[in-house]
Amino acid sequence: MFLQEHIRIMPRYHLWTIGCQMNKAESQRIAGMLTAAGYEEDPNLNTADLVILNTCVVRQSAEDRIVGTLGLLEGAKRERQDLRIVVTGCFTARDRTQLHKRFPHVDLFFDAGAYDQFADWLTANPLPTPPSPPAKPFFSMVESSCARALQLDGSAGVSTYVPIIQGCNNFCTYCIVPYTRGREISRPLDEIEAEVRELVSLGSKEVVLLGQNVDSYGHDLQGTPDLSDLLVRLEAISGLLRIRFLTNHPKDLSRKLIRTMAELDKVCEHLDLALQSGDNDILHKMGRGYTVEHYSDLVREIRAAMPGISLSADLIVGFPGETDEQFENSYRALEQFRFDVVHVASYSSRPGTVATRKFEDSVQADVKKLRLQRVEKLQEEIATEINAGYVGNREAVLIQGTRRGKWFGRTRTDKLVFVESDKDMSDQLVYVTIAKASPWALQGSLD
Repeated sequence: MFLQEHIRIMPRYHLWTIGCQMNKAESQRIAGMLTAAGYEEDPNLNTADLVILNTCVVRQSAEDRIVGTLGLLEGAKRERQDLRIVVTGCFTARDRTQLHKRFPHVDLFFDAGAYDQFADWLTANPLPTPPSPPAKPFFSMVESSCARALQLDGSAGVSTYVPIIQGCNNFCTYCIVPYTRGREISRPLDEIEAEVRELVSLGSKEVVLLGQNVDSYGHDLQGTPDLSDLLVRLEAISGLLRIRFLTNHPKDLSRKLIRTMAELDKVCEHLDLALQSGDNDILHKMGRGYTVEHYSDLVREIRAAMPGISLSADLIVGFPGETDEQFENSYRALEQFRFDVVHVASYSSRPGTVATRKFEDSVQADVKKLRLQRVEKLQEEIATEINAGYVGNREAVLIQGTRRGKWFGRTRTDKLVFVESDKDMSDQLVYVTIAKASPWALQGSLD
């Protein structure tokens, strides 16, 4: 009875997250801070005492979801005056005065990754005091980057995101990120290594290094270390099984990094390498800084160094002025490169970007939709053929959880694998034989 009452009166938070892996990583840190300070997670937005929205504005559809959710919360706050609402992420990189005027029911807007702003506000505006003091005061959760990074309830996920560089200096004409995340700032090598070591001590077996452009890591640090240097440091950590990193920029991905990937055992054979367009004129208008020919040479070198590597890419259809012929160039590029996964999106005009200022969004919505559907159909066919090649293979799968009654995890090449078993395989590395394949996942059985 006491336990039930204790749980009932603890302050509860709900964390709503959309967007990129960086947002997910930052939400992990916010959750860890709150958990360590004595707050409990509430899966229901409608019953939480504190609701935190971690936002993304890369596409209009994401912004529409944010505004819609804030509208729902406005009604909820009229009914529950003590409800606290906090917004972070890229949506907050705007005129704060205007944001507060438009959404007066929001208690705090704080910058993406600015945990100290959130900590200071919550210290000054605490939720109802729990019946017993938390193990650690809230302000201590922001004393070091390493502490911020952990799931501070004493455990860590088997696979954990670790931000290594914030911001972007590339200013692609369609992209809002440099305006919302700012210029590139790298974290020191020692700080990242210490964080990963502690994550491994808490149970992590895989880390995913994150940045808007990880290939620029270290250029702003003393001695200018690079991503290869960081990978070598992390390779030496006992208990760490796998290392991944994203997102990569073809302009900045070095030959040294390709060699390092091929040489290190713990670095997985998977690379996310955004293409965005298969037409040189469109790439130039996008400000991408490379040509299709350069990209093709890079893919050739990667596959020569790591046969069997899986490649994923991003593609935008309907960029301002994209002709049918230019789209066909992108389509043929997808046929040539044969990616394992393609994340395709229709161009969305974002206020403040160069493309919105300079170019008319001239491609009709129905044309964009048709082009997107053609890419999706082609990619489904390619992925079907690639994944069929896994059938009969024996693959090492790092189990991450259960879904619909089956265990699921990923291969070193980032293939999603489902395994049916009554055994407890939580957080284990298991070897399975692939029995079936679809464009989106593999089905395996224990050896």
